[in-house]
Amino acid sequence: MKRVGIFPNLDKEGAAELAGSIARWLIENSATPVLTIEGAASIGRPELGRGVSAWGKDVDFVIVLGGDGTLLNAAASLAPAGVPMVGVNLGRLGFLTELETTQIFDALPKLLRGDYTIEERMMLRVSVGHGARRDSFLALNEVTISKGPFARLIQLEVSIAGHLIDQYDADGLIVATPTGSTAYSLSAGGPIVSPELKVCLITPICPHSLYSRSIVVPADEEIKVEVTSVHQDTAVTIDGQRLRRLEAGDTVVVSRAREVANLMRLRDWSFYDVLRAKLKEH
Repeated sequence: MKRVGIFPNLDKEGAAELAGSIARWLIENSATPVLTIEGAASIGRPELGRGVSAWGKDVDFVIVLGGDGTLLNAAASLAPAGVPMVGVNLGRLGFLTELETTQIFDALPKLLRGDYTIEERMMLRVSVGHGARRDSFLALNEVTISKGPFARLIQLEVSIAGHLIDQYDADGLIVATPTGSTAYSLSAGGPIVSPELKVCLITPICPHSLYSRSIVVPADEEIKVEVTSVHQDTAVTIDGQRLRRLEAGDTVVVSRAREVANLMRLRDWSFYDVLRAKLKEH
């Protein structure tokens, strides 16, 4: 019997109702739904709730209900266990999500019988701090260093594989995966990169320079960013989901993670079709 995780973003309108409908469909079709504790409570079935940290052993795959941000949040928890995920778009853009809400019940029989492929998306391991005081994060889209709300530039010294590249006076800096190339990095002027490539993009945000451009580097080369001028609200943000304040002397070290995000794709899915459709919407 298949065990299927349901990871709803309860802040999205209709997420709880859709989670309940999917759970009922799974039960009627001889599968076992497993929800987040909050999700299970929201549909009145608390006995179906499990802590997400245990899902690696409890579920065969996970249905993520929300937008790209919800899937990024789920990936941080589920990628270390290698759990496959399929996203249902309740948001706007939906570059990462596979399905729209109108498609989910047509897709469920295919998912249960294994009629899908797994697309591995590279992730980043991010180490922040100085000396022994360091925090570690996992990112699927990007790592963003930003100055905060004040109209003051910060200075960022960037090294790649131990070689100094440049010192930027800028509002910030983005280190993105190919998956993240269609997110904040694109808004900051970075290129769109096929998710099949194993590279990192380094894109300064509003650099005070006439020549600063995005740099694309091999994913296996370590990227080190030292913030040489820190304001009170200077921070590093991971996938737009987690934030850590930066202090004087802190460095941000980004490297390719061992973990990957396993995204479930139906047979006719194409990154280029999604790119064309989503960018036309905006």
